[in-house]
Amino acid sequence: MAEQTLTRTWQGLEIPPAGTYDIDPAHTDLEVIARHMMFAKVRGRFEEFSGHLVVGDDPTTSSIEMEVKAASINTSEGQRDEHLRSDDFLNTEQYPNITIKGSDPEHVSGQDYRITVDVTIRDVTKPVEVTFSLEGVTKDPWGNTRAFFSGAFTIDREAFGVTWNQAMETGGVMVGKELKAEVELQAVLRQE
Repeated sequence: MAEQTLTRTWQGLEIPPAGTYDIDPAHTDLEVIARHMMFAKVRGRFEEFSGHLVVGDDPTTSSIEMEVKAASINTSEGQRDEHLRSDDFLNTEQYPNITIKGSDPEHVSGQDYRITVDVTIRDVTKPVEVTFSLEGVTKDPWGNTRAFFSGAFTIDREAFGVTWNQAMETGGVMVGKELKAEVELQAVLRQE
């Protein structure tokens, strides 16, 4: 029996098969990093999200949509997490979801790509450039085709109306305004 090829070639690049891929939340990490007191990095992760990506026949027509439950933020410190859920930051009661939508990625080099996505936080939508890499495609033990991506982006939280801060006696502020996000994404090709 001939070995099945899991990727296809497009303009010399190995890419996933065309189709709709559902994001696997059990095997996807969405982590955010902020500066605390100017020097320390505090890491948190969102634990509830869903979405899909569509890989086009021409991959530059591909798209992604994600919905993140804002209240699922977890920094491993309950009091801080409650503060992040409050009106000072995400106001999860009034704005329960963070959305990410984008299309038409462009190839940068090798397996590296760039896409502009619309990120919505607290009902404010801003374009954000995301760099990402295709890490590979494989079959899982149940016969599903899985594609693996890693990506990163940076936002200015104040541009989304998340402006709370506290001045420090020695200068500087309690929370940095720049947030970095890192994504390790697994997505499963729908059987249609």
